[in-house]
Amino acid sequence: MKGIGNRRSKKAKVIERLRCQFPLAVLLKVAKMSRSTFYYQRSHKKDRQNHKLMKRIKEIFDQHHGNYGYRRITCVLHNEGMTVNHKKVKRLMKVMGLFGKVIRKRNRYSSYRGAIGKITGNEINRHFSADQPRKKVYTDVTEFRLNNGEKVYLSPILDGFNGEIIAYDISTSPDLHQTFNMLNQLDQYESLNGMILHSDQGWQYQNAAYQRFLKERGIIQSMSRKGNSLDNGLMENFFSVLKREMFYGYEDQYKNTDELIQAIHQYIQYYNNDRIKVKLKGLSPVQYRTQSQVA
Repeated sequence: MKGIGNRRSKKAKVIERLRCQFPLAVLLKVAKMSRSTFYYQRSHKKDRQNHKLMKRIKEIFDQHHGNYGYRRITCVLHNEGMTVNHKKVKRLMKVMGLFGKVIRKRNRYSSYRGAIGKITGNEINRHFSADQPRKKVYTDVTEFRLNNGEKVYLSPILDGFNGEIIAYDISTSPDLHQTFNMLNQLDQYESLNGMILHSDQGWQYQNAAYQRFLKERGIIQSMSRKGNSLDNGLMENFFSVLKREMFYGYEDQYKNTDELIQAIHQYIQYYNNDRIKVKLKGLSPVQYRTQSQVA
């Protein structure tokens, strides 16, 4: 079989060399080689020449547990000084059988418990991005349910400037204590005056103590419209990425809530400091904030 492969490879080389002089169909007929075999041999030769590049692509893919697609892998290669087109990276990943995970849609946790009058308006109106850190930030609560029925809740604050998680709390109970553990972390920043903090209409955000905390620090409260999850789209997207990359399909790996809580802590550190984003010029949220020199 190896001898047959070598003969086919040699024939393909000859055909490639003569293509400028004769029609491909004629060369294939004389060589008694199918068109598909010729293109396979030609692409196989290119893949052997790209062995070093393919090895690095596989290393990046494995390092990020299969969560990087061809665009982000291309960004990593560019950051390392390699000149390579994203289409080539996509083709080589297909050759190596490197495909992202497909996760079925799950039900989302909702903290909405009915309206308590009109609290505040929507100051964001789906204009999520910001031109400086801590100008527009977003919060919500999401639930993780283990196979044994135990639950863990994550309450983070996400910065619209670079997608960084600037404060968060993890708890086995989505109560007001968790909300204030998260909010108190904001006091590490010099000034919060004028910052917009957007949420849905969850009961935590309708609480008088929550509103008082924001008012005392000059934080502007903003809320999504009832039943409009897209009004808090950045937060929804973060939860989707988080669960897809470290929870969905991995539930069996977590024996108890302590292991899951530790994994969430580790993921947020990874997300902020190491996980690059194409829209952030191939940088992680912290790298982007640091290099922007506006933090």
